Amino acid sequence: MTAAPSRRSLLAGGTAATLGTPLFAPSAAAESSRPGGGHRTSRVVPGADAAAAEGWRTLRGRKLGVLSNPTGVLRDARHVVDSMAAHKELRIAGVFGPEHGFRGSAQAGGSEPEFEDPRTGLTVYDAYGADGAKLAGLFRKAGVDTVVFDIQDVGVRFYTYIWTMYHAMVAAREIGASFVVLDRPNPIGRRADGPLLTPEFASGVGLKPIIQQHGMTVGELARYFNGELLPQEGDGGRVELDVVRVRGWSPRTPAQETGLAWVPPSPNVPTPDTATAYAGTGYFEGTNLSEGRGTTLPFQFIGAPFLDHHYSDRLNGLGLPGVRFREGYFVPTFSKHQGKTCAGVQLLVTDPARYRAVPTAVAMLREAMRYDGFSWREDADPARPFWIDKLSGSSRLREMLDAGRSLEAITGAWRTEVRDFQRARRPYLLYR
Repeated sequence: MTAAPSRRSLLAGGTAATLGTPLFAPSAAAESSRPGGGHRTSRVVPGADAAAAEGWRTLRGRKLGVLSNPTGVLRDARHVVDSMAAHKELRIAGVFGPEHGFRGSAQAGGSEPEFEDPRTGLTVYDAYGADGAKLAGLFRKAGVDTVVFDIQDVGVRFYTYIWTMYHAMVAAREIGASFVVLDRPNPIGRRADGPLLTPEFASGVGLKPIIQQHGMTVGELARYFNGELLPQEGDGGRVELDVVRVRGWSPRTPAQETGLAWVPPSPNVPTPDTATAYAGTGYFEGTNLSEGRGTTLPFQFIGAPFLDHHYSDRLNGLGLPGVRFREGYFVPTFSKHQGKTCAGVQLLVTDPARYRAVPTAVAMLREAMRYDGFSWREDADPARPFWIDKLSGSSRLREMLDAGRSLEAITGAWRTEVRDFQRARRPYLLYR
């Protein structure tokens, strides 16, 4: 491994350094193995493992603030913080937990309050919901000069971890700290799809104007944020950014074929299949239908007490690519319709290459709206009263659905937005 560039050389290196220089080049070819079933599995090495293999050399001599959660694990299942803490030459000034907490004990919309981690003795700070200014205060309190981010994302704008990363980048810039991303694969690949967020609908589930299914890793997103968005934030300027690149991974490699264990990034994304569905069915959080929370198949079970077997029949009749719908019944143990029998569907992705999560979810919404019991979930925000608008990034989707517009018209409304975003993200991509 090439020695890590110094802070001075990075700052002198111009755009390439500040946008995020990969600290590790990818291997020439991925190793592969054939498990018992004969299925070919790639040997993918996440950025954390690449750094750990070098004894965390690139992080020595720095005062580290590690922003992570249970997904920040090495291939041997040890957490990166536990591995770092075992290296006495590393100095961890503090650990910062996002939504669900550093150790992952909190449900959706929750976090872990500040505590001393019993395994490492390190102070863990609550970073959930903190903006750049608050995080800057926490980083100063801990004495951080380098922020390390290692969280498995799921590739969707309304998943909150990427916005915690954005705020942390703003905070690091404010205090003059550097920012290091230990990159991980995007489990749903490179596809870009869905509507663009408009600034007036910015929220915790979508802070800046990117499209819904962004098709980037967190390392690539950090480079995009640094090149396109941070210069427009506050006093402007970029953060000193490094990305420790994933080895042996192609965006065409399904998460199930990476050879990596899936650690749920939140309690309601238990499998890669959940992540694949969530990119679209996350919309159902903005309705009065259950999105499957409180079942073993969140975001794959969709239903309500007022639906019936015709729902699956109509959806299958649409012939949507790469997906089938099994008639299903479930009783949520918590969240919407707790303790009630819901009729609906189990979403089954039959061909991930053809499946399009966002248009599929729009079709599911259109068919659900045939039922008298359907309604949009209202939010305690008088200026923006519908949660679906925050999830989709504007009021356009809801208004087009309410007006009875066709699936083709609705999905066509964001075609230009996707094309423009694909063009804008191109300089920041690391895996081709």
